[in-house]
Amino acid sequence: MSSPVNPSAPRRPRPVAGWRAALLAALAMVPLAAPLGGCALFGAPDEPRGNRVDAELLRDITPGVSSRADVSALLGSPSATSTFDAREWYYISATTHLRPARVPGIDNQRVVVVRFNERGIVEGVEQKGETEMRNVAVVERTTPVPGNDRSVLQALFGNIGRFGPAPTQPVTPGAGAPAP
Repeated sequence: MSSPVNPSAPRRPRPVAGWRAALLAALAMVPLAAPLGGCALFGAPDEPRGNRVDAELLRDITPGVSSRADVSALLGSPSATSTFDAREWYYISATTHLRPARVPGIDNQRVVVVRFNERGIVEGVEQKGETEMRNVAVVERTTPVPGNDRSVLQALFGNIGRFGPAPTQPVTPGAGAPAP
């Protein structure tokens, strides 16, 4: 015999129905979250570039005492030297981060300039940050090259009828062949 059902007793929710609702809610969120798949919660890591010079190593360089060999042993070879006078060495470094679909962004750029006298002894050490630097504008002009201003159709059909039939070479006996 079945027990009588008490109509006033609260109904317990079925655990399966709650699980199905949670699954449907999660599946409904997937199409909404898909466009955010390329977005990162954490930024791209910073990338050090160039020849970074530590402040401790700069303290070991003494103007009037240290030579080119000393500086090279401490800091390594320079990133660049002066164009017209090799008495200035430049150690250039930057910290960059990746930006989506663009060139890397520069966060921190620093240049250390080591200046030498005629005998190769350090005259001075100077550090330059972003405030002392200036942007050099790239010239947008281009130099025209003669002969490259043809359209696609001119390039495809321009040589039709321009050349005659290939000339034939006279047949001559090769080396070791009997003479006629």
